[in-house]
Amino acid sequence: MLLHYPALAQGTGYVAPVVTLEFGGRATGEPHQVYQVACDIAEHLPGVLFPSASPLVMTVARTFWEKATAAHVFCRQGRVRGERYARHWYDLAAIARSSHFAAAVTDRAVASAVADHKSCFFVEKDAQGAIIDYASATTGRLNIVPEGEAKAALARDYAAMRGDEVMVRDAPPFEALLEACADLQAKVNGAAA
Repeated sequence: MLLHYPALAQGTGYVAPVVTLEFGGRATGEPHQVYQVACDIAEHLPGVLFPSASPLVMTVARTFWEKATAAHVFCRQGRVRGERYARHWYDLAAIARSSHFAAAVTDRAVASAVADHKSCFFVEKDAQGAIIDYASATTGRLNIVPEGEAKAALARDYAAMRGDEVMVRDAPPFEALLEACADLQAKVNGAAA
């Protein structure tokens, strides 16, 4: 379902004035939890009462492994699959800085569930035409640091994302983001060993 709204500003056009709600049989949404959400600006305006919500969301571990395996596929294919892909690396680095990282990385049940689910519903091939083994990505052979043209394409996508100020706070430069992801990759692969 596409929910279009009038844009207040155009920016670079990286962020379209539309919210996409995806429904389908290929997503499990499991495991999930209720999560408290508050307005970002509330802390800056203590005299104003802002609404809060308690949506049902995927756990951080599920989100982490979904994004990590998506980045892994991108790197194994070595090509751009579309626009607005850099957000996954930004999100992975943000999770790595959070208090949720250790639990997400060591949640073997979720890692295995993501690998099994994607192996059935999201079969992908690498640059040489071989089927990508999601289980290997979740058991010590994760690759989320692109090289060559894939790295250049991701850098362009990330620059556009930063240009439209998609992140709430300052985003690191691209090379710093990739360094953080290389460190994350080493920790994830080490934890699986």
